[in-house]
Amino acid sequence: MALTDEFGEELADFVRRVSELKAARSVPARELPTVLDAAIFELDHVAEQLWPAFLRMSDAGPSGIDSVDRQEQQLLKALFQRVPVPVVLVDRETVVRRMNFAATSFTGLRAGYATGRPLTGFLAHADRAAFRSQAAAVARGEGDRGLTVRLQQEPSVPVRATLTALRPSGEPRTAVLVVLQPVDEGSPSDSPGHSGNPGNPGPGTPGRAVPSLSATTRHAELMDLVDAMTTALLGRPDGDRSAVLDRAAGVLHGRFADWVVADAGAGPGRLSRTAVLGPPGCGEEVAAVAAQDPAACPLVAEAVRGGSPALRVRPDDLDAFGHDASGAPVLVRADVTSLLCVPLPGASGSVRGVVTLFRSGGRLAFSMAEARAMDLMSRHIALRLSWSD
Repeated sequence: MALTDEFGEELADFVRRVSELKAARSVPARELPTVLDAAIFELDHVAEQLWPAFLRMSDAGPSGIDSVDRQEQQLLKALFQRVPVPVVLVDRETVVRRMNFAATSFTGLRAGYATGRPLTGFLAHADRAAFRSQAAAVARGEGDRGLTVRLQQEPSVPVRATLTALRPSGEPRTAVLVVLQPVDEGSPSDSPGHSGNPGNPGPGTPGRAVPSLSATTRHAELMDLVDAMTTALLGRPDGDRSAVLDRAAGVLHGRFADWVVADAGAGPGRLSRTAVLGPPGCGEEVAAVAAQDPAACPLVAEAVRGGSPALRVRPDDLDAFGHDASGAPVLVRADVTSLLCVPLPGASGSVRGVVTLFRSGGRLAFSMAEARAMDLMSRHIALRLSWSD
């Protein structure tokens, strides 16, 4: 029975990884070789492991679990925390169980925030499927693995991830120990997380300079943005709803978000896509998002129904903003690392429209302070829209 359960878990893991590989088809062409390698690896796993295991399942028996001395385990835990190399302990689903002190400094993530979340959520989209496949292979006992990945907060710096299997005492499943090192170890400033990152949930390197000054500067920038939005909305009193949303999108694009998607109310419970602004050189992606039906975007539909803003950092649900005409998730195609989806409130609890903002690549994630500022600006935009009715 135990062997049957384990085989079922392996099969379920395989199905989930295949879904990730399908979603990864829309990554840039230069990243496709990594995805194709991961797909071939999964096919080999089915042919060489899952199918023979299925044939042997009726004759195989449960395997025993070796016991580990308790004092030895405590010593290993202490060593884990104090080893000067960034080390992360994850399960076969890459969910973080522990990070040592060096890993929190290296990644800029608090251990308490990362624990319980998939480590793949902190990697660039193109690297997630390959990392999950390699971690699953190590957990199956197929030997140590290594691959190069990039952290979302600093994608320009390649990181070497070395994976090895570890069986914690008293647990029936194998965990995976991940060692992270910059590919070029020339200087400490090359490592992701070396500098502070006040917009992300985790802190930067201990002792970063004057965090209060950074917070004050960021607050001033937000107030400047609110002032620019007010000026844009009041500066040209003429114009219909589309013109109002175009002006608002122009203020937010670039200085506040890499992508701005504006949907205006087109009748009771209906929206029409009014404006889509994206990064330079993303004409195809912008056209694909502009062609979307807002009703097919779960986040937008939820904003209309509930009337509440949504903040997502490193979104795990890649289908949250729907798909383009080819079936690729928009969040993958736009390389979204954080997003804000804000309804424009109308009278009696109605919604006049929805503005969705994306940040991508190595840009700081949206913070709660920025979400509050955007909520304030949404009310200004909604008030200006009411003048155009």
